[in-house]
Amino acid sequence: MKYTDNAINIITTKTYKGVGRAWIIKNLRGNESVDKIVSLLNSNSKQKELITVNDFEFNKSQTINQIEIFEESCDGIVAIGDENFPKHRGVVKESERPIFLFYKGDISLIDFVNNNISVIGLLNPDETIESREKKIVAEIVKKGMTIVSGLAFGCDSIAHKQALIGGKTVAFLPSPLYKIMPAKNKKLAFEIFEEGGLLISEYFDEHKSGMDLSSRYKERDRLQALYCDTIILAASYAQDTAEKWNLYGQKLDSGARLAMGFAKDYNIPRAVMYDRILDKNNPMFDLNRKLINDDDSVTILTQKSLEEIIEYIDLNKEKAVKQQNFQTGLFG
Repeated sequence: MKYTDNAINIITTKTYKGVGRAWIIKNLRGNESVDKIVSLLNSNSKQKELITVNDFEFNKSQTINQIEIFEESCDGIVAIGDENFPKHRGVVKESERPIFLFYKGDISLIDFVNNNISVIGLLNPDETIESREKKIVAEIVKKGMTIVSGLAFGCDSIAHKQALIGGKTVAFLPSPLYKIMPAKNKKLAFEIFEEGGLLISEYFDEHKSGMDLSSRYKERDRLQALYCDTIILAASYAQDTAEKWNLYGQKLDSGARLAMGFAKDYNIPRAVMYDRILDKNNPMFDLNRKLINDDDSVTILTQKSLEEIIEYIDLNKEKAVKQQNFQTGLFG
């Protein structure tokens, strides 16, 4: 397993009381000495007792022991300050920026220079939705772009499987890499990294409660927005679908709603699969319909608009990379 001393320091720092992503982003740039980190923890965190360098080193050794238990399921760890830590897209507040990532496969697939499109949706799409989604994903892959999704059943799985036909795909997980969730998608997860793709997670331990797991799903949904250049919604229920269509008692998943909400917050372009005639009375398109009605910046997918999205990503990424290289030359 590949990791730097810096990555272990970042992970260990986060184990202290009152230290979250925002604290780390605000106080650390990466590659600080243990002495510096301990000093910051003692002066700026909520520790009741002073921490010594020996205390930190002991916790650090505990972190390494815990991580190395699942070495076979993880290729490496990257953290802020590491040379290969992938830059996220969008405008993101400190508390939502990733600070370390565990990966299996090709970590370069979420680099800023890589063109990524997230394709997400509900857990139980009908055959028509599946067929239409496959065509969209196939077109994206044909243009050399990487498909990002969340390894869930339904639309996520459709996106990953179609992408594997001639392309690459990235799966963000709400669980550690040694315990793939959902378990029934372990085979798909294996195929993803065997075919040159990527599995990625922010976790090296299992969830402690149902509430913790729910929070991790939400964090997973945020990553799907953070590491894509456009996010596409195949189909999903809206928050009021149960009431509107009298579907009480059915589990109406909310992951796609969260991911699309994050994308809006981060200023990531959003698009939806929707036909104003065919999908008008289908509750599985309630969220698509709501997004279109609420925000005219949301693109309705057609052959032409999909081509324009891909062209836009190509052109703007080229400009952004040139600007990034220019700034690196000035200040690097």
